[in-house]
Amino acid sequence: MNKIKVVHVLNSVGGVDVSLRLILENINPDKFESIVIHGDSDTKKVFLDKNGNSIKEYKLPIQRELNFFKDFKSIYSTFKIIKKEKPEIIHAHSAKGGVVARAANIFFKTKVFHTPQAYSYLSAESKLKKRIFLFIEQFFKQFNSVLVASSESERQRGLKEVNYSSKNALLFNNSILPIKLNKNNPSQILDRLFDDYICTVGRPSFQKNIEMMIEVIHKLKQKNFNVNLVILGVGEYSPNIESVKNKIKKYDLENNVLLIEWIDRNEIFKIIKRSKLYISTARYEGLPYSIIESLSLGKACVVTNSDGNRDLVEHNFNGFVVDNEDIDQMAEYIQTLYSDDILRMNFEKKALQLFENKFNMINNISKLEDLYRTYSTKHG
Repeated sequence: MNKIKVVHVLNSVGGVDVSLRLILENINPDKFESIVIHGDSDTKKVFLDKNGNSIKEYKLPIQRELNFFKDFKSIYSTFKIIKKEKPEIIHAHSAKGGVVARAANIFFKTKVFHTPQAYSYLSAESKLKKRIFLFIEQFFKQFNSVLVASSESERQRGLKEVNYSSKNALLFNNSILPIKLNKNNPSQILDRLFDDYICTVGRPSFQKNIEMMIEVIHKLKQKNFNVNLVILGVGEYSPNIESVKNKIKKYDLENNVLLIEWIDRNEIFKIIKRSKLYISTARYEGLPYSIIESLSLGKACVVTNSDGNRDLVEHNFNGFVVDNEDIDQMAEYIQTLYSDDILRMNFEKKALQLFENKFNMINNISKLEDLYRTYSTKHG
C-alpha cells in the first residue's frame, strides 16, 4: 500500500512547533509520509517520526511578522515544492502557515487542512487590523481549505466569523502523550521555589495578559491572603515583560512573584505538579498545551473565559472559569481552591479524567489519520 504524503507548512515556534512534533512523532510512518516546510530562522531541532528517523524538511523565510518580499518568496517556493512533491494532503499550521500554504496551492486541487492555533485577528489591537486579518481568512478559506480546528471554540469561530460551511469545519483537539515525570533526575530549580505557590506558563504578551495575574495577586494581598505565583516561559519574545515587572514593583510583590525563563520541559512539569493549582488569564488561545499538560498532571485550574481555556476547564468540574478581565472573581476562586483541600482534590481527579477522555494523543492520533485518508487526493 502506497503511503499518503502529507506536507506541513508553518512557522515552527511555540505551541505550533509542539503541535506539529506531537503529530509527527505519533502518526504511523508506515502509512503516512511527512514533509515539513518551515521558517529558516525558527526551530533548529530536526523533526523526527515515530521511529526516531529524521523527516524531510524545506526551510523558507516564513515568519510571524508581515513582510511582503519574504512572504512572496515563501509562497512561490512553496508552490514549487508542492509541484515537485505532489502531496495528497497539505496541512497548514498557524495563521501565517495558512496564508502561505493556501496561496501556493491555488492552482492545485490538493486539500489544505488549516489549523490556526488561535486566529490572527484575535490578536489585533485595532478594529482596522482585525477586519483586515479576518478578511484574509475569509478570502483564503475559498481555496480548497478545510478548517481542522484545535478546539471546539476555534471551530465555532471558523463557522460563525470566517464563514466555513459545516462540512469544511472539522475538529482535532490538540493532544499530548501522558506525562511521565523523570524522578531519577534531581530538579535544578524546585528547591529555589516557594514552599506553596500557584503557577502559569506563558510569555508576557497581550495574548497571555500576565498583567491581570499581577493585579489578582495584589488583590489577594490586599485581602491579607498571601499567594505566591510562579510564571514560567518568560522567553526571548516577551513584549510585555517590562510592563509586568513594573506592576510587580509597583505593588511590592517582588517576594511573591517569580519569573522563570525557558527551562527543560521536564522541569516545567515538576513545577506544575508541585503547585497548588494552575491559572491562565489569556485573552485568546487555540487549545493551550500548558493547560492540557496541567490536566495530565492532575491540576485544578482557574482560567479566563477565552477560546481554548473554556474547552479545557469546565466550570465547577475540574476548576473555575471566570469572566475576562474580572480580577475580583479570579481572586475569589483562587482563594477558594487554595483554602479548600477537599474541593481542590476533587477537581484534580476530574482534571485527569477529562484529559484521558479528550486530549490523550494515544487515543486521538487515529482520528487525524482518518481525516488525512478521507480528504487525500489518493483516496478522496
